[in-house]
Amino acid sequence: MAVDDATPQALVLDNVSIHLAERELLRVDARVAPGDVLTVMGPSGSGKSTLLAYIAGFLDSAFSAQGNVTLGRQNVLTLPAEQRGIGLLFQDALLFPHLSVAGNLCFGLPRDAQNKAQRVAKALSQVGLAGFEARDPATLSGGQQARVALMRLLLSQPRAVLLDEPFSKLDTALRQEMRTLVFSQLREAGLPALLVTHDHADADAAGGPIIELG
Repeated sequence: MAVDDATPQALVLDNVSIHLAERELLRVDARVAPGDVLTVMGPSGSGKSTLLAYIAGFLDSAFSAQGNVTLGRQNVLTLPAEQRGIGLLFQDALLFPHLSVAGNLCFGLPRDAQNKAQRVAKALSQVGLAGFEARDPATLSGGQQARVALMRLLLSQPRAVLLDEPFSKLDTALRQEMRTLVFSQLREAGLPALLVTHDHADADAAGGPIIELG
């Protein structure tokens, strides 16, 4: 059973712990309300990205984990990764090089979506890229690629979003601009989000509670 309730719902981490061999990497107990961002901070190796992998459904077999992750009334851990309704934004935009900008955005839309061209055009307009439909992703700047990746994620209509240091590869000037854009879009969509980062400026921009590991 997939998560299919269209009403924004909280993401709850109920006594989640992750171990590598006999060593506990982290333990998290938190509730992320719709539109809020929970930031998990810590040095490399503290388990930040491993936590995201557990929630999203691709935890490496070298790790073991306990605890529940619920989205609304559904324990998402009982679902295959593709049915969890969880979107991910990474350090790299990961756009498909063989598709145009429009093709990348259409990939995020449900197969039976209506008015795809209009929805793509609206998404691009929202992030200042109106008219970029036919562009090759390789011709975009890093900031433009990040904007396309964000809108592709939102067009997929996730129920929650995981952010894996999405601003770390952007230059300083662009980083603050993208923080503002990403967090405002998530709030507008009413999506609970979990951000992992080592940058306090990311946490400050997210404006939500902070859990520090290590």
